Amino acid sequence: MGIPEKAYFILNPKSGVKSSVNVPALIEAHLDHSRWKYELLLTEHAGHATQLAREAAAQGARLVVAVGGDGTVNEVARGLLQTSAALGILPKGSGNGLARHLGIPLVLPQALALLNKPTFGRIDSCAINGHPFFCTAGIGFDGVVSSAFANSTKRGLSSYIQLVVKEFRSYQSQMATVRVNDHELTSDFFVVAFANASQYGNNAYIAPMANIQDGLLDVCLIRHVGLAEALQLGYGLLTKQIAHSNLAEFHTCATVSVHSEQPLHFHADGEFVGLANAFEVQMFPTSLEVVAPADQLI
Repeated sequence: MGIPEKAYFILNPKSGVKSSVNVPALIEAHLDHSRWKYELLLTEHAGHATQLAREAAAQGARLVVAVGGDGTVNEVARGLLQTSAALGILPKGSGNGLARHLGIPLVLPQALALLNKPTFGRIDSCAINGHPFFCTAGIGFDGVVSSAFANSTKRGLSSYIQLVVKEFRSYQSQMATVRVNDHELTSDFFVVAFANASQYGNNAYIAPMANIQDGLLDVCLIRHVGLAEALQLGYGLLTKQIAHSNLAEFHTCATVSVHSEQPLHFHADGEFVGLANAFEVQMFPTSLEVVAPADQLI
């Protein structure tokens, strides 16, 4: 066995529904110390994980592991773009979208076992108005829900569903023009979703056919929906049937732009970003190295 390589674990101590788990003890017990010489870093504020990841990569880390939910994973991953360090994930959030898409075990000792015998591969990343995302971004109702969730003190799937129902009652679809593959589509849109990976998290599949290594975005357009259609959409998300629904229209592309008269809420990987009238979404093929099960990577 050679000299152990450097690994950094970046932990958001406030993340997810499993906050009582003693992560440092799990790492100490289950990580192969002959494979990895590790250091544990704790985040202190929003954006800190990106800074820590970038510094870890600069210090020669081969592996930087995000310990937390989708927000922590996004922050760590964005700090590793254009570096030689790979992203690992110990999923400790409520949605765990990227971990689920990549087939990373949600049981932490099993996720650590994956790191002990790592398979490295490269995945695509994207950006919406310059904000990196690795799973999904969205405009419209998606963004409104992410904004409300950011201001909520409750986490977990049941709280999220309650919030979705509450926001749906008052939400009005907004007119927008989507330019994709040299076509302009103008309508009142409920959601315009951009999928690099197949799901939001919690196995809610917005684009079941999305391939995170194909260099293409899957754009999902959902026009105005009533209550019956919303229930149908919810069922489609959870059963991977949304692609076969007449409520959703899909396009694949490398770039897409959206313009609206009214400012629209938008999110990147479930984290509320803000409001805007114009959106540019870009794809950056094979821009991030990750550790994932071999059968999930090209």
